[in-house]
Amino acid sequence: MGNAERILHRLLATENGAARLVEELGTLRIEPELVRPSDINRLLGADAVHQGLYLEAEPLASPGLDALPADALLLALDQITDPHNVGAIVRTAAAFGVTGIVTTARHAPGATGVLAKSASGGLEHVPFLVVRNLAEALIALGAQGFTRIGLDSDAETGLDTLTPTRPAVIVLGAEGKGLRERTRACCDVLAKIPFTGEIRSLNVSNAAAIALYALGR
Repeated sequence: MGNAERILHRLLATENGAARLVEELGTLRIEPELVRPSDINRLLGADAVHQGLYLEAEPLASPGLDALPADALLLALDQITDPHNVGAIVRTAAAFGVTGIVTTARHAPGATGVLAKSASGGLEHVPFLVVRNLAEALIALGAQGFTRIGLDSDAETGLDTLTPTRPAVIVLGAEGKGLRERTRACCDVLAKIPFTGEIRSLNVSNAAAIALYALGR
């Protein structure tokens, strides 16, 4: 609501939800339609928490792969489909100033309410660069001078040994499956988080945060 660049279509709100929104933002850019909580419940999935508000809006415009700044830092998601995980990654990306997140049109969650809530506002700051084929996108980024770093728990190289560089793209695979073979082949280097404890894996959003801290400086 507070992002003037986002085109708004429809706002449903309970009486209490509308009052809280006006208190938070002041004058609203779109007139809310007052509804009952059950009306919003019917539009959302069972695990969505709407707090009396439902907004339909256009996605923000995203830059093309050929229009990225010379110091760009990207995340690329290889078939990560859980909206909670993707939302948490978006939140982390916004915290570290990531230029954009590369994802595919298929095998990726849409910008639903569940994802947006997990992102905690990050969707307003980190655009999605939706591509048809991730491997082809990584090849194109490599041709533009991007260093392509794939996170792989079986890699021999540790993240702590890599020198942060720009432009760069950090490639993340789905939990359990990891990076697909062709995705791995399109990376310049595969690196692992150098764990010292008994557990050797993390949730992908936590892994993204560690990678961005190590390589985003």
